[in-house]
Amino acid sequence: MLMPFFNDVVGILGALGFWPLTVYFPVEMYIKQRKVERWTFGDAAPGNLLTGFGFYNPFWLLDVANAAIVVHLVGAYQVFAQPIFAFIEKQAAARFPDSDLVTKEHEIRIPGLKSPYKVNVFRTVYRSGFVVLTTVISMLMPFFNDVVGILGALGFWPLTVYFPVEMYIKQRKVERWSMKWVCLQMLSAGCLMVTLVAGVGSIAGVMLDLKVYKPFKSTY
Repeated sequence: MLMPFFNDVVGILGALGFWPLTVYFPVEMYIKQRKVERWTFGDAAPGNLLTGFGFYNPFWLLDVANAAIVVHLVGAYQVFAQPIFAFIEKQAAARFPDSDLVTKEHEIRIPGLKSPYKVNVFRTVYRSGFVVLTTVISMLMPFFNDVVGILGALGFWPLTVYFPVEMYIKQRKVERWSMKWVCLQMLSAGCLMVTLVAGVGSIAGVMLDLKVYKPFKSTY
């Protein structure tokens, strides 16, 4: 029998491990890596550090790096795409409540599974089309680093800073113009400036890339 305070212990350990493993170490490693790149190569630092200098051996190292990028982007894609999917499904169900194409769930029996797998035609078609469309657009505009910079700049301040700060102020009922409130607003304003500067830099990078732009061809 598990000890009665097992959940509390797991919760404490999870809270203690969240900051260093999820936030501190990844951010610290990324900052140090970018510092080394800039100190060493300046503005000539390539977007792809492994292949930017003609380094293609050993091939397994590049394969591992690419696999890690795929795992990372698949998870990030799901995080950003699921709210869009949920919004579209909700709007479609409200607009066409009597349509079997939108609302009906088809059951498919899969050997080895006790319960049938439910498939919705509308959900399957539009989600697949969404993925195909975004993939084609990403291949058509191969400005990976600059486009990611723009998207990161657009999403950084509102999603990572502003909304969490405002929710914390609301939940904790932080008084306006108190020391904590002022510090949180200063943090939010500082991150907003970072977002604006990063967005301008990324847009400038895209403008430079457009001068040598070739559809469906990588710039490195």
